[in-house]
Amino acid sequence: MENNERNNRGKITAEKTLKMLKDEGVEVTLEQAEKILDFMRLLANLTVSNYLRKNDKEGKLLNKDDG
Repeated sequence: MENNERNNRGKITAEKTLKMLKDEGVEVTLEQAEKILDFMRLLANLTVSNYLRKNDKEGKLLNKDDG
């Protein structure tokens, strides 16, 4: 497997986003698909950050040494 393929494995591209939206009957341009994808990544990052921050405050996250 090429390095580039390995780095992109599991990542959704704007082209894949465009196809998924089209399959659901949503017509957008490639540029719009890129913006939608960027927004979805932002939401995902915020969600994970909030979850980790909440659980860290509650003492639910384990340190590496805690097992």
